Amino acid sequence: MEYVYSALILHSLGKEINEDAIANIIKAAGAEPDMARIKALVSALSEIDIDEAIKNAAFAPVAAAPAAAAPSEEKEEKKEEEKKEEEEEEKKEEEAIAGLGALFG
Repeated sequence: MEYVYSALILHSLGKEINEDAIANIIKAAGAEPDMARIKALVSALSEIDIDEAIKNAAFAPVAAAPAAAAPSEEKEEKKEEEKKEEEEEEKKEEEAIAGLGALFG
C-alpha cells in the first residue's frame, strides 16, 4: 500500500510519478524500497487515468454500506437465540436441583 500511497502523493502534488520519486518517498518514510514493486506500479499506472480511478473509487464504498447492515442484524438474532438457550439451560439446572432437594428432603 505504501507504494500506491506514494504515487497518490506525487499525483496530488502534480509531480511526475516515476521510480525515483516513489523510491525517495519510501526512503523518507524510513523503509527500504523494493524496486521491482516500484517498477511494476509505475508500469501499471502509465496506462491509468488516476483522476478517473479516484473518481470511480469514491463511489464504491457507498454502494457497499447497505450490505454491511445485514450481518449486524444476524448477530443480534444470534445473541437473542443464545440468550434464550442460556435461560432454558438455567431453568433445567434449577429443576434438576429442585428434584435432588426433594429426593434428599
